[in-house]
Amino acid sequence: MLQFIYSLLIRLLLPFILLRLWWNGRRAPELRKNWRQRLGCVAPVNGSVVWVHAVSVGETIAAGPMVRRLLAQEPGITILMTAMTDTGLAQARKMFGDQVRYAYAPYDTPGSIRRFLRRVEPRILVIMETELWPNMIHQSHALGVPIFLINARMSERSAQGYERVKGLSGPIMRSLSWVAAQADKDAERFRRLGVAPERVSVTGSVKFDVDIPADVQASAEQLKAAFGGRVVWVAGSTHEGEDEMLLDAHRRVLAEHPSTLLIVVPRHPDRFDSVADKIQRAGLSLARRANGDDPARAQVYLGDTMGELMMLYGASDIAFVGGSLITRGGHNPLEPAVWGIPVFSGPHVFNFETIYQRLVADHGVTMVSDANELAQSLIALVGHPEARRASGERALAVVQKNRGALDKVVSGIIERL
Repeated sequence: MLQFIYSLLIRLLLPFILLRLWWNGRRAPELRKNWRQRLGCVAPVNGSVVWVHAVSVGETIAAGPMVRRLLAQEPGITILMTAMTDTGLAQARKMFGDQVRYAYAPYDTPGSIRRFLRRVEPRILVIMETELWPNMIHQSHALGVPIFLINARMSERSAQGYERVKGLSGPIMRSLSWVAAQADKDAERFRRLGVAPERVSVTGSVKFDVDIPADVQASAEQLKAAFGGRVVWVAGSTHEGEDEMLLDAHRRVLAEHPSTLLIVVPRHPDRFDSVADKIQRAGLSLARRANGDDPARAQVYLGDTMGELMMLYGASDIAFVGGSLITRGGHNPLEPAVWGIPVFSGPHVFNFETIYQRLVADHGVTMVSDANELAQSLIALVGHPEARRASGERALAVVQKNRGALDKVVSGIIERL
């Protein structure tokens, strides 16, 4: 019954969802491209199709090493990558070029999912983390498509939410063929919600197996050379409500170390122009990457391009991971950590609970409560290259210590193909 009510509600909401898509497309035209794919109208995909669904940029990056390994070990497969966001698809295209196929994930109405599955005919469905859509799961399972939940995480708060709608969540959990959980607590919660115990494994987080492609490393080195030896700190994946705090912290750093450069990389492209305005209103000189501006004399360099955050981390000396000074839940701190640079974060990191626990335990991240504490910590590091090196080495050591989930995940998928 709850499945029927859910499907009815999402059908009723669909016109408003499409209207919102069109409205947001005024500032981000990419959102309007290929909009029919969101209704399941994708080009047919031939071959033995592995459907990999990653909601946005972070999950797409996490899926990267897995996809590369699957392509190498199973050259006969066709990988179709889907995402809910334009930034997720842009990241995927930047990573894989013409090696895989791409599409927006269909909205979770019965008709959209049915059209999508009829055109794609996936052999398996691989979902990154916890992107569980009832109709996607129900119809895939009904067609006999094995469903793998990879790098799965489940907070206690989310588990309690699923428990409140057991009539809807129960069939979803029972339809999962395999759950590769990040940690024991995640696995325990999935079993509690109804996933058969024998279908749940603890593999660790594949995000620790992040790799740096050679072209990304070369681009980072080239950009770093353009900075002319200045100390650079980057604020990656920032959200509304953080920009003013970060700019205030940078002003304090500049008072002590005038040549320091800040790179700001907003999470969402529709904020690029507004963040540029904030930088200028703060009285800081600005260079925009999208315009090809020379950062040599700027105080702030705006990373207003798509899919380059990983490279910008590599061109920097210190990283702050955004979405953490506000209650957004943070973003992936391993992307800067793998470069061996110091990592800072605000207190709100519940989206990456397990990863942060391991970083904190081995002193691989510095947690700050506000912009004032961030500024003080940055000032202490900017003038001390040895301290930066030691901090970065600790961050990288945590990444290396926890690698290995990728091997388990790829082996598990291939065994079940």
